[in-house]
Amino acid sequence: MREFNVTGTCIPEENYMVDLTNKLEQIKTLIDAKKYFTINRGRQYGKTTTLLALERFLADEYTVISLSFEGLGETSFASEENFCREFLRLIVGALEASNYSDEACEKWQNEEVNNFTSLGEHISEVCQTSSTKYVLMVDEVDKTSNNVIFLNFLAKLREKYLASRARKDVTFHSVILAGVYDIRNIKLRLIQEGLHTPTTSETVINNSPWNIAVNFEVDMAFSPAEIATMLVEYEKDHQTGMKIEKIANEIYTYTSGYPVLVSGICKYVDEKLAKNWNVGGIWQAVKLLLSEDSPLFQSLIKNLTSNAEFADLVQKIVMNELKLSFNVDNPLVSLGDRYGYFKEINGKVKIANRVFEVRLSNYFVDTAISVSVKANQIRQVDESKIIKDNEFNMQACLEKFAEYYSRYYSQKDVAFIEREARYLFLLFISPILNGRGFAYVEISATEAMRADVIVTFLDRQFVVELKIWRGEKRHEKAYEQLLGYMDKLNLDVGYLLTFDFRQKRQPKQTWIDIDSKKQIFDIII
Repeated sequence: MREFNVTGTCIPEENYMVDLTNKLEQIKTLIDAKKYFTINRGRQYGKTTTLLALERFLADEYTVISLSFEGLGETSFASEENFCREFLRLIVGALEASNYSDEACEKWQNEEVNNFTSLGEHISEVCQTSSTKYVLMVDEVDKTSNNVIFLNFLAKLREKYLASRARKDVTFHSVILAGVYDIRNIKLRLIQEGLHTPTTSETVINNSPWNIAVNFEVDMAFSPAEIATMLVEYEKDHQTGMKIEKIANEIYTYTSGYPVLVSGICKYVDEKLAKNWNVGGIWQAVKLLLSEDSPLFQSLIKNLTSNAEFADLVQKIVMNELKLSFNVDNPLVSLGDRYGYFKEINGKVKIANRVFEVRLSNYFVDTAISVSVKANQIRQVDESKIIKDNEFNMQACLEKFAEYYSRYYSQKDVAFIEREARYLFLLFISPILNGRGFAYVEISATEAMRADVIVTFLDRQFVVELKIWRGEKRHEKAYEQLLGYMDKLNLDVGYLLTFDFRQKRQPKQTWIDIDSKKQIFDIII
């Protein structure tokens, strides 16, 4: 019986997988055109699985040499001779693993290859005398890219590619390198780290050993329709009666198609949540996913703790303190994009998916990055009036928050609240949810202060809009904005929390009947 896989390569015969045909056809178009390119995506973004599927997809037309540089030790890069011999050994091993003939494997064996010149000549000889076209794929290429020997290897591939374009050489039909980092910038990276000294004739940036690579623009994220193809296969085996399109869209809402997150949610529903394939089941799976200490989240936190400037930028984006143009010339934006943490929405930087938003929000709140908030830790709250019989009372929660705010923060100024309001509310509500739910900030694209906090508790959702008092007309406008989000989430009740800084402010709370079906709890503090 197949299962959902979140570790290592997915195998069609063993794992439930999305139909990758459309993506493979797009990649094959590049290969048919003899392009060299790099697949750069974040950790656990399905690169290895895609390469395996691509190898099978190309088998009828090409001989695919599929290698991985993961696990190669320093000895392999100690000299040109070591690298060349290890490279040929990997090729022979890959062809044997793919059940190519002994004759095909023997062609690549050559004990006389001891430098890049002789390696280049050997590649030409094999490619010229073979009736097949070779496609070279190298996975985890950035695991060993911090090395001048590797830089020279890329330079040899580039040299042969350019010569073949001029019809003066024969080489690999296409080369695909896969990893997190953009190999085209490797020379600059080595120079900056003091590992390579350019000659006077070298152009540091423009003479990259991999500037022959074309941009890889295939969307590796899973669309809702692609997620549905995986659920269809699962439903054939289990007949759960799930509403496939609805569930696929809900999974996409939280993951934006990030492959390992998609599989992770499905795995929890299948194995831990009694195959509860409904919206509530997806929410419970997201809650479990958020509590994982997985390699993906470990890498996420490591990348924040090791780069304070990057962490500060991510924090401001998560908490809507900054609206930043998506410009990859900005090194920090480029870094977030490379890791898979950022995406572009209407020209602005946004966190790549909702799971990351919640995890990052929790991280910044739990570590109390804001000194102002850290100064007053959350006091113990009597939960008995907020949660009773596993039912969450948002009105009671907001009333308790109003008491907390009035006691510790009501004398703060507007600038403080604009900066800290989300922290205050998330700090307050997180221990109440206590693993039974989660909260995240849904950012307004138009207003700096406006933000909807979405709270999920077991199988229910609540939306709380946070605003600062800007007058009666703006307050009434907030009802319309909140109603729009309520409609989006299919909710009949919404909550409006307004911070009022008028000298003679009148804290109040009231229920507003919008129509016969919808209500808003309006609390001004």
